[in-house]
Amino acid sequence: MSARPIRLLLIAPNCDGTDVGEAFVAHRWVQHLSAVAQVTLLTQRRAGRVPASAQLPGVEVIDWPELALPRSLERVTAMLKPGYPVFAARARRWIGETLRSGRRFDVIHQLTPLALRYATPAHGFGIPYVVGPLGGSLDTPKAFAAECGSAPVFTRIREIDRYRLEADPWLRRSYRDAACVIGVAPYVRDLLRTIPLRRFEVMSELGVDEPLPPLRERTPAVGELKLLHVARAVRTKGLRDAIRALALLADLPGVTLTQAGDGEELELCKAEADRLGVAHRVNFLGRIPREEVEALYEQSDVFLFPSFREPSGSVVFEAMRHALPVIAADRGGPGHVVDATCGIKAGVENLDQFAAALAGAIRQCAADPQRVARLSSGARARAIELGSWPGKMAWMMNLYETALSENTSNGAAVK
Repeated sequence: MSARPIRLLLIAPNCDGTDVGEAFVAHRWVQHLSAVAQVTLLTQRRAGRVPASAQLPGVEVIDWPELALPRSLERVTAMLKPGYPVFAARARRWIGETLRSGRRFDVIHQLTPLALRYATPAHGFGIPYVVGPLGGSLDTPKAFAAECGSAPVFTRIREIDRYRLEADPWLRRSYRDAACVIGVAPYVRDLLRTIPLRRFEVMSELGVDEPLPPLRERTPAVGELKLLHVARAVRTKGLRDAIRALALLADLPGVTLTQAGDGEELELCKAEADRLGVAHRVNFLGRIPREEVEALYEQSDVFLFPSFREPSGSVVFEAMRHALPVIAADRGGPGHVVDATCGIKAGVENLDQFAAALAGAIRQCAADPQRVARLSSGARARAIELGSWPGKMAWMMNLYETALSENTSNGAAVK
């Protein structure tokens, strides 16, 4: 292999280090990859935002204006991405014209969208391409479906993803012909089980940023525990289940819960806490500033995150970065991230069983402060193990080199 840097073409419809969600995640990936490869980025410009070219010195940025929609449709836009087909067509046209001009790339990597419902424009150019990390498309457990009725109708698009993965020829081709598909957790491979993938790997889309917060020893008194739940207040994030678990711990009045995050579920959860007689043990904060959330991580003993349809769980990484032990649903991304060194997982079968499993995990922590201390150290170590950016970049470079080598041995010329 040549000693020159890998010529890497990255695709990320939204890439913005001043934003949140996928745009921020993509920015971090591009930023770190540009330190180890020669990077060209295909992305979009959002009106009123600092362009990616100004945020990423040293990266060649090719961008197009994003489809402008009213701010009132911001969540719908984030979920459905109506402008993606236009972006994909522009990206595909640019790649074709650039290759015809004589320029070459070694590998193409489509970083986002995270969801599995978007065919990549990287297909068919004779260049090895990587897709992911991918996540999402998890279903709602049947026992929980009735209580998810308050969710906006457009969020139910996930329900058709599985059918598209079985029947959409362009989507199936995107994954079938990729040098590698990366999933945020093993469940993604199950979703793609009908597609003969060349290679599948697991890697979270999230990374651990430095410097890390100071490591605070967590040894709460026996029978006392400060639980924390941080998430949008929607049914799938499990706040209602956390409250029901707390109601099963009437003999442990020293166990309390602090909640941060706003959404349509918040008032329903307050009513549930009143109904179950635990309202005095739950501090509902709603939406609060970022710095206050960071302070809560430092002040709490255990992160309680019973989200039962969580593709990856950035908030779990945030908590573990602060050395918070995690009690999580044994499903989706958190079911992969959380292990016995850093937390306790609760199986998800039905409403009563889930609440009881969460209560049991909380009881174990409340009864054993030394275990909380051990899980605290393990949480920091697990976050670094899965999310260290230098480690992730070294692994990716090895993947790119392998994909390029295999493509060359199959007859594609590298100039």
